[in-house]
Amino acid sequence: MDRYAVIGNPIAHSKSPRIHALFAAQTGQPLSYEALLGPIDAFVATVEAFRAAGGRGLNVTVPFKLEAFDFADRHTPRALAAGAVNTLAFGPDGVLGDNTDGAGILRDITVNQACPVAGRRVLLLGAGGAARGTILPLLEAGPASLTIANRTASKAAELADEFATGALKPRGCGFAALAGQQFDVIINATSASLSDAAPDLPAGLYAPGSLAYDMMYGKGDTPFLAAARQQGAARLSDGLGMLVEQAAESFLLWRGVRPDTAPVLAAMRAAI
Repeated sequence: MDRYAVIGNPIAHSKSPRIHALFAAQTGQPLSYEALLGPIDAFVATVEAFRAAGGRGLNVTVPFKLEAFDFADRHTPRALAAGAVNTLAFGPDGVLGDNTDGAGILRDITVNQACPVAGRRVLLLGAGGAARGTILPLLEAGPASLTIANRTASKAAELADEFATGALKPRGCGFAALAGQQFDVIINATSASLSDAAPDLPAGLYAPGSLAYDMMYGKGDTPFLAAARQQGAARLSDGLGMLVEQAAESFLLWRGVRPDTAPVLAAMRAAI
């Protein structure tokens, strides 16, 4: 069978092997998928050994997404925009690097949550790698506006300037500068939930019918979602759907088949 894996450090916690096993069973694709622990100082050697042993592709997670970008011979436009790679595809013409994170979150929001982005006011919280990988897909979806806000305002402004080449120019600012504005979709791409905290945001940001979306996930509300609930967000979603959808994007790249994510997402949700 064709071999695939997810590489990271640590990696034992990864849900990717279970997700891709469900995809393979559903689509009848003959493949195996494993978790691969990458030594911090030997990412390239580990990837090359996996490829030499017949590996066809890899998902890449923390802390190797930048090294994976450098390792790839070619990049998709969304990988170039993100400056990081979470999917490697090995072929006769070399190594293709892709980034499926942004496409995954967009599909989760627009399909699974049935929340349009086109014509909506979108607020993206954070200016790190998670936020960067989301910007191009969000812009391509045609929002009315895209605001990037970060605790350090200058980082948000710099990130917004990097993507100010199209018709819609994002705006970058600090959290305090959001006061008095309302948004239809607010996405938390900060790491605050890892510290059991929520970003320090002004009150009144959630417009009627708005969606609060946290890239983190767990059992029950994350701190960001708990705060959004108190602030009047009409709908809440964590990032488990993003995890499944970005995996489906990788599966499509590798196998040319898009799995049905709904039953897989339901199974993963039940297992939390």
